[in-house]
Amino acid sequence: MLNLSHRHLTAALASVMAFPLLTACGGDGGADANSCQNAHVRMGALNSSSDAILFIADKKGYFADQGLQVESVKFDSAAKMIAPLGSGQLDIGAGAPSAGFYNAVARGIDVRIVADKAKLAGGYDFLPILVRKDLVDSGKVKEIGDLKGLKVAEPAQATATSSMVSAVLGSGNLTYDDVSHKYVAFPQQVAAFQNGSIDAAATIEPFATVAEQSGAAVRMFDSTKVYDNQQISVLLYSAKFSSERSRVAQCFMNAYAKAAKYYHDAVQNGGWKGAQGEEVASIVADKIGLAPETFGKTTPPFVSADASVNKESLERDYQFFKDQGLLESDVQPDFSKLVDMKYVEGAGAAGQSDQAGGK
Repeated sequence: MLNLSHRHLTAALASVMAFPLLTACGGDGGADANSCQNAHVRMGALNSSSDAILFIADKKGYFADQGLQVESVKFDSAAKMIAPLGSGQLDIGAGAPSAGFYNAVARGIDVRIVADKAKLAGGYDFLPILVRKDLVDSGKVKEIGDLKGLKVAEPAQATATSSMVSAVLGSGNLTYDDVSHKYVAFPQQVAAFQNGSIDAAATIEPFATVAEQSGAAVRMFDSTKVYDNQQISVLLYSAKFSSERSRVAQCFMNAYAKAAKYYHDAVQNGGWKGAQGEEVASIVADKIGLAPETFGKTTPPFVSADASVNKESLERDYQFFKDQGLLESDVQPDFSKLVDMKYVEGAGAAGQSDQAGGK
């Protein structure tokens, strides 16, 4: 049952709005911190298309099947989730690893990367490089090298998107500093193309499709041709949640992994095709407030069927941040500890057990 009443976190979360995503059987968590029945979980979310797995787990009842009450806390950026995750005010977060994330880890913020949330993979270029249409029509921009000196937008400084843009520029024999970087949030990039304040941008879906349909920009360059399988977004657990409520953490992952597999099967070949694809597109479009017919034309993110994380991609992006002088510490995090796949592995075992039992 969907409960639309509003809640608020402590003063540290006063800048964001908390609201329950769903409830299972009522209550605010059982007496046993490791019991999943009626367990209350606080999850940070961006309410973007990359939250598709979370939307599916809600709509299909996978959280409820695990006995969980999941309260979604809306943030306008993943970076703002890190402090409340570190303090335990949030149990779960989601977003793109960034220099800020690694700086927080170096300062002692204890979080874990626990699952895939979105990858840029061949056939699933949901974060393309767009170029202003008049620059393409005039012939001024035909290839990557033509971007030299132009204004290229990213959603924020020092995110995984920055590393992807660097790889794309490098394929045209340009350095990251050969263009003028502008930081424009994804929703504002369409207007920025229209008023001419940017020349090109790394634009995520559904805004990439909206920009194309408006006639303001053209999809020009596919980053997966030069940087395939980039880990663009991840699911995070707070260390407190993982250590003190490990059973609840596993129940959440059981639901999440089931939704990841359902999503993976729905977006085969990079589109929202077939009855399952159309169902998932409808679920996501409804949650983000976009017309289904428009959303159905977008390119979906890739998510591994087993929700596994590409650790090598995280390390590559970390090196980019280091090379750009964006990191506060010279001590590299231990990625074998920072990336914790035991919950994904546990979910896989639980799924096999369910199949053997005919569930």
